[in-house]
Amino acid sequence: MSEKIPVIDFAPFREGDTVARSALAAEIYRACHEIGFMYLKHPGIDSDLIARTMMHSRAFFNLPLTEKNKLAWSDEPSNRGYVGVGRERLDESKPGDLKEAYNIGFESGSTQLKNQPSLSCNRWLEGDDRFRDTMLDFFSACNETAKVICEALAIAINLPEAFFVNNHNQQDNTLRLLHYPPIKQTPESGQLRAGEHSDYGSFTLLFQDAVGGLEVRNTRGEWIEAPFIPETVLVNTGDLMERWTNHVFCSTKHRVRIPQDQRAKQSRYAIAFFCHPNHDTEISCLKTCHSKERPSLYPPITAGDYLLSRLKATY
Repeated sequence: MSEKIPVIDFAPFREGDTVARSALAAEIYRACHEIGFMYLKHPGIDSDLIARTMMHSRAFFNLPLTEKNKLAWSDEPSNRGYVGVGRERLDESKPGDLKEAYNIGFESGSTQLKNQPSLSCNRWLEGDDRFRDTMLDFFSACNETAKVICEALAIAINLPEAFFVNNHNQQDNTLRLLHYPPIKQTPESGQLRAGEHSDYGSFTLLFQDAVGGLEVRNTRGEWIEAPFIPETVLVNTGDLMERWTNHVFCSTKHRVRIPQDQRAKQSRYAIAFFCHPNHDTEISCLKTCHSKERPSLYPPITAGDYLLSRLKATY
């Protein structure tokens, strides 16, 4: 397991009976416990929707910087909008990351006004309803898949099936479009496309292109490749899931390095869906994850407070 990220067919969990679901949950347990990453085949998201979302993402990042900056990210509590190249620093000890991003959150519908910057409003391109509609459709599809993954994670650690679903039902999630531009000049010392980091929430769904560069640190401290595998989504557990489960599930460090070949001159695109618990959920050690021999490692903290602290450190 430390040499290779497992590929798991998720269809038997989504479509199977209790026995099939329990068997799949056991596979997911091993992946989340031993490495914190897994590829899921048949995740339940339409491939045409994934392709359409990627197409709109490329078109967005090809816009002039002046247009993208009209939607600029402004603060940690909202965490929405456009983030320019070098603005984010995932490894606090290194220079800013060689990437740009665009963050989208849950949108409640007609109660929101387009382009109104607030805690509950996304920042949309004016006059481009196709972009907006595609992103909201993709957000919804990822959220539905996340619900089923929540069920699998709960079964894996002997909790009621609805436990994680109920603690993620406010959709405090973030959809992030990512673009890593071609490298046109020598990076600063230690600078990467995305610095070494772990994700902050419960788990992440990652959709990437074939350019490559994503690496995961295994239990021996070695960096192993996490390449693009067609018709899969890459899933990794994050910091809050690690805290919740008392390190039964791990939050593994990863990074996006700069390729040492012609791919460095190519754009790399990815889409991440960060699944977070409800803002006011208390993250404290789960009853099935501690014992006298395995005491709780962390004090309780609300999911919102933890996320805010990590975003402040990142920006």
